[in-house]
Parts: sequence; structure tokens; C-alpha cells
Amino acid sequence: MMAITSQRPHPFTETVAQLFAAMLYQLRREPKPTREWAEAALAMTTRHEFALWRAMALVLSGWGLAAQDETAEGIDRMRRGLEAWRATGAELVRPYFLGLLADGLATADRAGEGLALLDEALETVDATEERWCEAELLRLHGELLVKCAAPAEAERSSERALAVARRQEAKSLELRTAISLARWWRGQQRAADARQLVAEVHGWFIEGFETPDLEAARLIIAS
Repeated sequence: MMAITSQRPHPFTETVAQLFAAMLYQLRREPKPTREWAEAALAMTTRHEFALWRAMALVLSGWGLAAQDETAEGIDRMRRGLEAWRATGAELVRPYFLGLLADGLATADRAGEGLALLDEALETVDATEERWCEAELLRLHGELLVKCAAPAEAERSSERALAVARRQEAKSLELRTAISLARWWRGQQRAADARQLVAEVHGWFIEGFETPDLEAARLIIAS
């Protein structure tokens, strides 16, 4: 009988799997596994000189670092990753990467710099029609406008984000945007409206209740 042996995947296949795992956890806003998977990919891409994928690993691992209070190193990695990504000639996914860097800059109380990157990202979205992350970019735009003391503009950005998420039927992004808007409304003495907005989206979900967004939603509904 022929023995069945398990073989390790090809390095390219393994790298892509690691990066998509990192991206999945980032989209769930879970920094620890994002960083772990991205750093595994970073080691693999450095060893095999996969320039494009190494750039992606730098950005994703940088976001994980920034979200875990290693902000300066995380921002530096994301910047280097973005530069390396463009150096390959790639444009696809760049708006998403710009959004991650803007998120990291907001953590470092550099909201003005983050807003400039989000403006660039949204202009790129309009030029390329790569709209899958548009709702999240608009949501972040609203969050950073709050930090920059521009409340009316912030609410408009959040409402645009909500409209985009609904049009795309992107329920996870709709929930995240509803949470951002609800937090703003609570500060405006609109707690009942905030609870209703979040509850309507939260009721759609049947799993994933341990994720940060659904946990945050549950707290708003219960408050």
C-alpha cells in the first residue's frame, strides 16, 4: 500500500492564505490575530522575495501593532508597506490600506493627517470604482472629523457611510457605521434613536456575537 504523506503548501500558496487570514481578522477588527498572521506572512515574503505580498504584510502587521498600543512602529510599517505597494505598480486595495493608516494616525491623535489620507482614498475610490471599502472609509472620515471638532461634517460622513453600506448590503459595515453614529447621537441626547438604529442592524445577525462590533452593539442596545 502506498503511504500517504502530507506536504507543506507551496510558499506562494501559504503566503496568500496567511495574508487573507490577516485581512479577515482585520475586517473583524481583531488586532492580535491580524498581527500574528501578517507577521507570519512577512517572514515568508521576506524569505522568498515576494515584493507585492510583503508590502501587504507590512500594512496589515502595522495596523495590528498600532491597534495594540505600538503606534509609532505600526504607523511606520504601514507607511513603508504603502510605499512598497505603489513601487510594484499596484493600485488595487490601496484605498483600504490608506484607511488602515488613517485609523492608526487617529490612534496617535493625528486626526488631521488621517483625514488627508482618507480624502485621497475616497478620491481613488471615485476614480477606480473600487468601492468595497467605501462605507468604512466614510465612517472613519466621520470619526476623525469628530476628533477635529467638525461635528456637522462628521454626521454627514457617517450618514453617507450608512447609505453606502445599505446600498451594498454590507451588513458588517452597516453595523459598524450604526455604532459610530449611535455614539454621536447619544452625546446629542438621542439615546433612544441610537438604540433603535443599532438594534435594527444587530437583529440581522445570527452568529459572530463574540466579535468586537457585535459586542459594542449589544452594549449600546442595553444602555
